[in-house]
Amino acid sequence: MPDPPPDTATRDVWDHRNLRRSDFPVLRDVPIRWADVDVYGHVNNVVHYSIFDTAVNGWLIEASGVDIRRLDAIGLVVETSCRYHAELEFPGTVTAGLALERLGTSSVVYRLALFGEPALPAATGRFVHVYVHRTARRPLRVPDEVRVALTRLHRSAVDER
Repeated sequence: MPDPPPDTATRDVWDHRNLRRSDFPVLRDVPIRWADVDVYGHVNNVVHYSIFDTAVNGWLIEASGVDIRRLDAIGLVVETSCRYHAELEFPGTVTAGLALERLGTSSVVYRLALFGEPALPAATGRFVHVYVHRTARRPLRVPDEVRVALTRLHRSAVDER
């Protein structure tokens, strides 16, 4: 039986392995800590997610000029993914690349990459925030302060994908 055709609605159109730092409008350096290394001598996979989270939320605080933890609408992570392409090692610094894949009414989809020394990414990922009321936990519009900051992540090439 032949393979079914690819589902174009969900097909991943990012060429993960060939992304470069220049593909990301925001780059943030994150130092690797001794505690990030596992028994195999490389940065543990769970640390990649922590770096994604740190890069996105650190950037949001700086770019919006507000403490996002104090807004009525808070961003909850509802989806993450990571593809591992190469090892990251201690000592060193990882450069996290941030790009906007989609900005909806109450959600934001980020595209991320982690770069070590080589030009190619060691890992690529996806991170989805859904904004909800801090106490009622019902979806709310992405706060204006955050929405303005997110326009800096916008690239027409990303929107066309």
